[in-house]
Amino acid sequence: MRSSAHRVVGIIGGMGPEATVELMRRVIAATPADDDQDHIHLIVESNPKIPSRIAHLVDGSGADPKPELLRIARNLKAAGADALAMPCNTAHCYAAAIEEAACIPLLDMVELTADRLAALRPNTRVGLLASTAVHRTGLYERALQRIGAASVLPRRQEELMELIKDIKRGKCGPLSGATLSSIACELAARSDILLIACTELSVLPTPDVGAVRIIDSLDVLTQAIVDFGKMGDRLPYSMKPVGGTK
Repeated sequence: MRSSAHRVVGIIGGMGPEATVELMRRVIAATPADDDQDHIHLIVESNPKIPSRIAHLVDGSGADPKPELLRIARNLKAAGADALAMPCNTAHCYAAAIEEAACIPLLDMVELTADRLAALRPNTRVGLLASTAVHRTGLYERALQRIGAASVLPRRQEELMELIKDIKRGKCGPLSGATLSSIACELAARSDILLIACTELSVLPTPDVGAVRIIDSLDVLTQAIVDFGKMGDRLPYSMKPVGGTK
């Protein structure tokens, strides 16, 4: 029997490693705490060996990451996780299979972010700063359609994709932030709100786009984890019980 008074969240991490660490840092910062025991109980598998989502979904040349994702999800459930979270937007292509395999809820970053946008400003134009795989699979496009919002894509998507790959390579610095800000400013001129929908981009400073508001999907996931860990049986946002386990 575990001693934690909070519910436990299992993190399917390593996609990429910096994004996983950034999520943990944000969860700690967002948790009201007077002592160690007040923080959220996380079980983290940061596994950078999960096959590339981009290679599989975009290039069509890589191994399918789903079997490894399902294995990790089951292991986290067996280790005591009450719910799962995954700091990788693209990997949410496999969200339904992960939830079904683990038989515990997944704090779905894509759907939770759409709900957040709906609460802020429904029926609006959302500029998507995301990987090409996210666009090709229609992950956010479908979620935004659900809330009556339209997605707007960067005109410099190839350049944004190279930036994401550079971050994965550890090649990021002041120039990386400047590149993101330049791409974001062009997109903001055609959008009502900007969405950072790639957790690799979340590790860079938030771009300055003037008066246009920016929502970071990693912040939404952070708050969902804190809410889930702190609350009782009530589930955050639109999350639904799975298999009658909650």
